[in-house]
Amino acid sequence: MEHFPSTQFQISNHQSPITKKALVTDDCHPVLLEGLEKMGYRCDFEPNISPAETLKRIGDYEGLVINSKILVNRAFLDAAKKLEFVARLGSGMEIVDREYAEKLGVKVISSPEGNRNAVAEQAMGMLLALSNNLLRADREVRQKIWRREANRGWELREKTVGIIGFGHTGSSFAKKLAGFEVEVLAFDKYKPVRPSHPGGTGFAKDFSHVRETEMGEIFEKSDIISLHLPLTDETKFLVNQNFVKKCKRGVIIINTSRGKCVNTLDLVEALENGQVGGACLDVFENEKPETFTPAEHEIFDRLYKMENVVLSPHVAGWTFESKYLLGKILVEKLLAKTSAMA
Repeated sequence: MEHFPSTQFQISNHQSPITKKALVTDDCHPVLLEGLEKMGYRCDFEPNISPAETLKRIGDYEGLVINSKILVNRAFLDAAKKLEFVARLGSGMEIVDREYAEKLGVKVISSPEGNRNAVAEQAMGMLLALSNNLLRADREVRQKIWRREANRGWELREKTVGIIGFGHTGSSFAKKLAGFEVEVLAFDKYKPVRPSHPGGTGFAKDFSHVRETEMGEIFEKSDIISLHLPLTDETKFLVNQNFVKKCKRGVIIINTSRGKCVNTLDLVEALENGQVGGACLDVFENEKPETFTPAEHEIFDRLYKMENVVLSPHVAGWTFESKYLLGKILVEKLLAKTSAMA
């Protein structure tokens, strides 16, 4: 397996003097640490540091690299007296108060380009595993149980796939669907619907197999709905009882975006009554089982017993390739911002 050694990426042959410090609060590829050091930062690599300890120490740093556990809110930024940049590995910028950071002159960057392909491949793989009953079939064959008819699958061909959110990951997922002979409908609230044929002006103009539409048609026609959204006040619990009631009966829900875009109880009940025919979930409303309330234990236990769901532990965007690209792209963006300000 190629792990993309950092020697593949060269910023320059010049090593800037170490004059500043950057705190790296999560795991990353060495390409990011080497890049920051060449830019003149001493990197304190502490992937196990707690949010409380980060807040306590952030006043000593000019740079901060985060993944998902650190909330960079107003109070955090007020404590970060020297901070020049916040670099987010991946996407999910709801954890950073970007408006206040801009007011303080703190640069904020992310690298969604680094793992968009990984997320799209995971979504595609989960969907194929679900449609072909692969997880159950695999378990049974290992136990010498041979049930061909019970594990008969269904094909994607001639199905309609609705993509909600057509940014980095939504458009990447659309690319993966190109060869499956499906109809792809795309909706993005912040991108007006326009003719999207090649050469047109729509947000899906580069995808001849994708048609831009509104949510009404997504509900009416989609056999499969895939979420590719940030977590905002608007998207929190977007998939709820009201949402699934508008969908075709038996719709498949894919969520590789943010767990709280889906109301877990409403989804479980819809799976139980057949309104939702299956689900592929890489993200969850609560991703720390050790903190489950009794009510959450009961809800998730119901979900875990279902055979028409495919589940994974928020790993869609975390491949060997994406780990390298996430760091590489952050360094490139920091260099570009630094050059622009020079």
